[in-house]
Amino acid sequence: MTWDVAIGFVAIADGMGGHQAGEVASSVALESILNFMRKSAVNDDFTWPFGVDPGLSLTANRLITGLRIGNRRVFRQSEEVPDYTGMGTTVVALVADGATVTYASVGDSRMYSFRDGRLKQLTRDDSWLVMMSEEAGADAAALRGHPMRNVLTSVIGARPELQVRAAEMTIDKETLLLCTDGMHGAVSDEKMAGILKAAADPQAAVQALVRAALDAGGKDNITVVLVSHDGVAG
Repeated sequence: MTWDVAIGFVAIADGMGGHQAGEVASSVALESILNFMRKSAVNDDFTWPFGVDPGLSLTANRLITGLRIGNRRVFRQSEEVPDYTGMGTTVVALVADGATVTYASVGDSRMYSFRDGRLKQLTRDDSWLVMMSEEAGADAAALRGHPMRNVLTSVIGARPELQVRAAEMTIDKETLLLCTDGMHGAVSDEKMAGILKAAADPQAAVQALVRAALDAGGKDNITVVLVSHDGVAG
């Protein structure tokens, strides 16, 4: 997890490829993304290595570029260091500018909106399950037991080039929840919503969410961050 309140940036990652390689992948990705976001927030004297999409806002272009730079650096390390071959990481990141939030994700780390007691997933998982259900029209419920259900179709560092989607929203009374699959894979959206509704404050909510994931037998990296106008809890 990394954040910079001054530029309204928050990101989490979940590395893969073995414990050591996964830690390296997530660390390199988050550091690279944060460095670019900081530089591009205060200085216009920099290059756009992947070009600019005129149909997107400046912030969306910055965020996409940051993730693609992170991808390039993780991929290069995986090529240069034999022990890191095949490493990669998921990432979900956001930039808040007043009431406008720009966000993007790669892999299956997610961002949700929690409002009026309801939890809504905002990001789309890059997974075989989603690809088969959305693009091939397969029944997602019938695929839950398939051996490929957890296969990711895109992660940072797997390939030299990366396609990233970014979106923007205006928040009012929402609380934004960022989490890895160690959280949403162990606890249903309905249960997460109930925990958020019952918690006394954001820090208590985060602790209760992590405890629920552990109680459910979650073994993967469990990272949970809540973002609101009042700050960040994680």
